[in-house]
Amino acid sequence: MVQASGPALPQTLEAFIDWEPTDWFKYEWKDREIIRFSGMKKKQYFIYNVLSKLFYDKGYYQNGTFMAEPDVMLTAFQMCRPDIAYFTNEQVEAGRKGEDVIPAFVIDVLSETDMAYRIEEKIVEYFKADVQVVWNIIPEQEVVYVYTSRKHVTICLEDDICSAAPVLPDFTISVNTLFAQG
Repeated sequence: MVQASGPALPQTLEAFIDWEPTDWFKYEWKDREIIRFSGMKKKQYFIYNVLSKLFYDKGYYQNGTFMAEPDVMLTAFQMCRPDIAYFTNEQVEAGRKGEDVIPAFVIDVLSETDMAYRIEEKIVEYFKADVQVVWNIIPEQEVVYVYTSRKHVTICLEDDICSAAPVLPDFTISVNTLFAQG
């Protein structure tokens, strides 16, 4: 739980959704608990840029959008902000009408401050909410964990190919390409 040293933290989900923190952290809400993460850093922006170009080059922009740090209501009591999420055009339209939508594909770019038990909690919550593919990217070790369920994970290194199938079947990239220095 985040401790406040200044103004009081939001006490309800509604207040949390309207809350505009003044620091550079990213916050998520889990049943009255506020969880603080660091936002994307320069290395994460590079990864987002590489993946966005791949998304565009494969033509997926015609069917949906790749969004950075969207608010995603996993349950009535939990709002998370994956680093990157894919939403279909239908989901974007439903969101515009105020409906909560669950992306089928999410990516979290992990940092040294992410705690293992929080990462595992998030994976559990994603799959309970019907996310189909989760990538956990660890830039410092140049590794990508590709989950298609809690039991099915592929650890990708070097020339291994990361895939977003079945959500985006042609969205594939080698780890070396993902981390290539320009």
